[in-house]
Amino acid sequence: MNKQSPHLVFIPGFMLNESLWDDMLEYFPEHWNIHKASLEQGHSIEEIVENIVKNAPKKFILIGFSLGGYIARFLINQYPERVSALILIASSIRHDTEEQKNQKIQAINAMSKKNFKGLSGVAISQTLHPSNSQNHYLIQRIQKMGDKMGYETFVTLSLLERTFEQHHVIKCPTLIIYGAQDRLRCKEQAIELMNMIPQSDLERIESTGHIIPLEQPEKLAITINDWLNKHGIVE
Repeated sequence: MNKQSPHLVFIPGFMLNESLWDDMLEYFPEHWNIHKASLEQGHSIEEIVENIVKNAPKKFILIGFSLGGYIARFLINQYPERVSALILIASSIRHDTEEQKNQKIQAINAMSKKNFKGLSGVAISQTLHPSNSQNHYLIQRIQKMGDKMGYETFVTLSLLERTFEQHHVIKCPTLIIYGAQDRLRCKEQAIELMNMIPQSDLERIESTGHIIPLEQPEKLAITINDWLNKHGIVE
């Protein structure tokens, strides 16, 4: 990979589209090559990964947020030679419990293609930092992403099987980032990820809930940039 012009592939989270990353991109150097993956192509993690890889450069830095972190780990498991560095944001290695699976099925059954307008405001509010829980602009922005992706994508992503056997140890430099006030993915889950990956570092972002790319885009971008420079992955 040319260190002067690194390629970064970003994978968003559940019912979040490529615009998730827009606020933080302005804090990256202009010569960086940004590739924003979509979760709308494929009906399984395997199919989503195949579409991402098909449209990705030969070698890249891989960044996954939340569900995108699960997908990123599957991708590097299948294509370790393609990834020069891995960054996992607000993610986990934990599988859905039976209760969580049942809750997702109930949510699917409570909606339809006709009445689906994105995730509920209450559900979104609960993922955010307390100071953002009544931020109607931010909540509506997240809702609009889900609305645009649609009910069929909601069903597909809700039913994704997040369990897979890890065949390869992740050998590239890895950064794990968690939000200080994240009520969905806590510090313990970040530590579990760190313990699973030999060459990994852990960073905490303050004053944010789960949706770090929107709640603290500048802090997140600086954290990523500093880590990539520290490890000589970019210049």
